[in-house]
Order: sequence, then C-alpha cells, then structure tokens
Amino acid sequence: MRFASWKLVRELVELSHVVLELTDSRDPLNTRSTKFEKIVSSLGKPLVVVINKADLVPKEVCEEWKEYFKKVLGYEAVYVSARSRLGTRILRETIKRVAGKPGEKRSRVVVSVFGLPKVGKSTLVNVLKGRHSTPTSPYPGSPGYTFRAKLFKIGEGIYLIDTPGIVPPEGGDVESVIRSKPIDELENPEKVAVDLILKVLKYNRRAFLEAYGVESEDPHEIIAGVARLRGWIRGGGLDLFEASKKVIRDYLDGEIVYYYSPLDMGLAQ
Repeated sequence: MRFASWKLVRELVELSHVVLELTDSRDPLNTRSTKFEKIVSSLGKPLVVVINKADLVPKEVCEEWKEYFKKVLGYEAVYVSARSRLGTRILRETIKRVAGKPGEKRSRVVVSVFGLPKVGKSTLVNVLKGRHSTPTSPYPGSPGYTFRAKLFKIGEGIYLIDTPGIVPPEGGDVESVIRSKPIDELENPEKVAVDLILKVLKYNRRAFLEAYGVESEDPHEIIAGVARLRGWIRGGGLDLFEASKKVIRDYLDGEIVYYYSPLDMGLAQ
C-alpha cells in the first residue's frame, strides 16, 4: 500500500483551489486525519469534508456529522455515496461555492482528493471523472514534484487533479491498523478482527447476525462462524486465519454496518 508522503501531500494541496477529505460515514472521527487538516489550514486552502458511504447509515446521522464538521470544526461538509452515485451534484455545487473569495470568479477551479485507504477515494474520483472523461492538460508540479499530474474536467469550470492522495493513518484505533497495510500483510489478523468486532458490536449488536447470520456476540465465535459458513478448514480445524481476514475485508467493503452520532460521543454541536 503506497501512501503519499507528507511532502507530496503538501505540494498537491498547494496546487489546489479546493481540497476534499474523504471519511467513512460509519466512523468519521477515526477516518479523518488531523495532521492533514492542519496542513490544509496552514496553506489557507478551503477544506470540504466528504462523508462517504452515506448509504450505510441513516440520513439523520449523516446530517448530524455534517453539522458537527461545519459548526464545531469550521469545515464545509457534505455526505455522499460514491458507489451509489448519490450526492455528487451537491458536492460539485459545494466545490464551486467555496472555491472563490467573495466577489471573485475563477475560470478554473482545481480540486484534489485525499483520504485514508479504503474510504472510497478511487470510487469517488472515477465517478467525478465519468466514464468518458479525458485529461484536458498536463498540470505542472511545484518544485520537487517529480511528475506532471493530469487534469480532468468534472463539471463546468471544475477540474480534478488525477494523482494519488492516500494519507497515512494516525492514532491507535483499529481503523488505523486495518488501513495501514494490505490485509494479507497483517501480522495477527485474528487479533485485529477481534478488536474490530468488539468495536462494531458496541454500536450494533446485530451487525454480524445481519452480515453472516451468526447470532453470537463473542468475537471468537463470530470468526469461527464465518469459517464454518465458508467451509474453511485448516489442519483438521476451522481456518480462523482466513475467516479473520474475511471479516476485515468485508468491513472495509461496507458489508458490515454500524454507526454512531456526534451526540453518542458527547461532542458539542
């Protein structure tokens, strides 16, 4: 998994008129990057927090997170479902609205997209670009930038920098672990899966019943149930190693659902 260096992140932000940061609607707090947000703020660029996978949680919860990011943190925010192509029109309108200073009109607004792995960045970029989009022009980088990124027109006067924007995960939450490296490279996937299951069950005790038909709320029994469901056997017993990786993979793919609101976390609005 290749992350953008912080130096590259800074250079890409400098090239942009508007910066998008994608988060996962199920856990917006632990899928954002405060370090990245500080870089954007230090360069004086407008930041739009895009709460993705909004189809997985109730609309009112997405609204609460939108208000939290706007009123408490001072960022513009929208919620979308990139894979369902929902909310992208509002996103384009928001980009145009925040791009210029009052009374200022830009003939071209350049947008960059950043986010942790598996928050849906590639899907959103592809949706914004459209099936038949072609690069309009090369975009020269700043000093030290080793390639010329391409611009894609994604709306009237709006252009997207097509370049990697994967931000390194921060913090100690299990989200930072499962997004820090490919699943097959995790040293102890069963422990990671247990931590993830416990986190999910805290907010949705039926999550694994809904996902796999497993009624237990014991993480180890859930993993065993997944292995049994798939018929995975290793050394005469259930293959808990592969079952653990499947739980993690299904979570990242949006197959396991839970959510919490700012009020659940005691965050002022």
